[in-house]
Amino acid sequence: MKLNGISDNPGSSKNKMRVGRGIGSGKGKTGGRGVKGQKARTGVAIKGFEGGQMPLHRRLPKRGFWNPFSTHYNEVNLGRVQQAVDAGKLDASQAVTIEALIAAGVITKARDGVKLLGNGELKAKLAFEVAAASRSAQAAIEKAGGSVKLLAAAEAPSA
Repeated sequence: MKLNGISDNPGSSKNKMRVGRGIGSGKGKTGGRGVKGQKARTGVAIKGFEGGQMPLHRRLPKRGFWNPFSTHYNEVNLGRVQQAVDAGKLDASQAVTIEALIAAGVITKARDGVKLLGNGELKAKLAFEVAAASRSAQAAIEKAGGSVKLLAAAEAPSA
């Protein structure tokens, strides 16, 4: 085998079409772009334009709004906290804070705080420091001998 004898398989690649190289080529003059106007130029795309008809994104009604002052809590069930205690990831002698829950892998992001929910059974005596807790969660924690300290919500930014 010699280097000058190596070639692609027949039909594996096509030659590039050279546009705008004279009328005899079949792709001369306007280069396959029709004639004149915005679409004949490079780098132009009229996205969402429907020929003067009201475009779909303007025909549909607007709905809802985004509340910039809303709070997004990490919801944690007591059963999940008990699993972390049983696995040795949470120390029962220390206060259960958002940092402790992240370190234990119970939650991944801090968000606006933690809200405890009462689903599951809590056997360990724990002291929680969280942003919010449901009534059933507070009752279950106090029944197990623990305590809940609700942290004050962060001050809302003044507009």
